[in-house]
Amino acid sequence: MKTRLNICDGNVRIPAINWVQTVCLGAFALVMSGCSMTPPKTFTFQADVPENFTVTGTANYKPAPGETCIAPTGEAFTTGSLFFKPEQPKTAHQVEFKVPLTDDDHGCSMILRGLKLTIEGQWGPRELDMGQETASFSVSDEPSEQTPVVQVFKGQCQWLFRTMGPYRYIVKIPKCRALNTNGDMEKRMIGGRLHRDQLADSTVKLVLSVAKEEEPAVGDNWVKFPTGWKRCMGKGLDDRYGFCRGNTTDFKPFKMPDGRDCTIYPYCTE
Repeated sequence: MKTRLNICDGNVRIPAINWVQTVCLGAFALVMSGCSMTPPKTFTFQADVPENFTVTGTANYKPAPGETCIAPTGEAFTTGSLFFKPEQPKTAHQVEFKVPLTDDDHGCSMILRGLKLTIEGQWGPRELDMGQETASFSVSDEPSEQTPVVQVFKGQCQWLFRTMGPYRYIVKIPKCRALNTNGDMEKRMIGGRLHRDQLADSTVKLVLSVAKEEEPAVGDNWVKFPTGWKRCMGKGLDDRYGFCRGNTTDFKPFKMPDGRDCTIYPYCTE
């Protein structure tokens, strides 16, 4: 199940519509609403995501060549969006939704120009114990040399840890990047370019994994030992920045998300 929202420029929001369930009643409604009895061509987006991760998508559209899109306010707009949010438990699973290549719900013909993904990871039991990253795919009008049935992109997320607040609670931030052919994480974001002429009835797939090792989110805050990471003292216990600055012998305790007082991460005690 997915939620589909149509959003125009100028803070104009059109009610949620699911094109699969849309029925055009009568010739007058057909003409006035711009509905079509033939659903638009689509491609299927799939994401294999690890446990405690999920992916939602926003498909962005632009006016088709020669089209001028006018909002109810009378102003022209150049972008429209459809939001996809599959409903599933937060376990290891596969996200899937269909992305229309065209959108006529705004009163004009629009074509897909890109797909933006929000990758959400849950690192703790509380609702706020989560972080987000993004990935994006652009749609090119350049002709493609081939028409693959499935296009596969690979990415990996790595948890970055840091301390926060006067009691130095551990919190985590996800960093998600593309993987190269050797399986190494690159500096570039996850995503790529899709060719319009090869998208209809095809599948675009993202295979997402999680790095086994966590790393500090802030450089020169932690020192790595064979048994884990220690938090540098900095100028003292009240120094929230706590840069090491060459002092790799003095360290301070911190708290795990469950409240435990610890001296080394992630094993808590030495």
